[in-house]
Amino acid sequence: MEPIAWLAIIFEGGLLLLAFILGWWNDSPLLEQIHLNGRALIWGILATIPLLLILAYLQRSHWGPFRRLCLEVENEVIPLFAGCSTLQLGIISVLAGAGEEALFRGVIQTGLSEIIHPWLALTAASLLFGLGHWITPTYAIVAGIVGGYLGLTAMASNNLLVPMLAHALYDFLALSALLHQYRNQVTD
Repeated sequence: MEPIAWLAIIFEGGLLLLAFILGWWNDSPLLEQIHLNGRALIWGILATIPLLLILAYLQRSHWGPFRRLCLEVENEVIPLFAGCSTLQLGIISVLAGAGEEALFRGVIQTGLSEIIHPWLALTAASLLFGLGHWITPTYAIVAGIVGGYLGLTAMASNNLLVPMLAHALYDFLALSALLHQYRNQVTD
């Protein structure tokens, strides 16, 4: 297994464990926020579509900050995963979706909603999500917006499974597509 795959699995799995511990400590068990049903699965899959459209827009944009963001991801991030198998990408994606959504939506957003207005909690969790994804300022801003979107899916569905699935599916499809593109460029 690639070293980056191990690192990502340990990190994302650690976030999931941290979220479960914080949820238990705060007397807000995460499993009570996850409801496995057909509606959640459909909404999670459908919620992935806007995220993929954002990615497609960013890749086609000629605006300087977006162009630099894409080049940074293409040149610095994607090559790290070049040796990963589809199974490894799947595991990383599932753990990222579950771990990050459990922490940012299940613990932070939900916990803050108990003490401040839910919209302020959504904003705070989204800002923290963006900061947690700081690669470049533009990446952090885009991630914060995506975090807001995922937070809205959690609020609208009242089911943490929806943003978890959307996040995991997006990560897997985006990583797979970007890696396919990268591998084709390397072999040309």
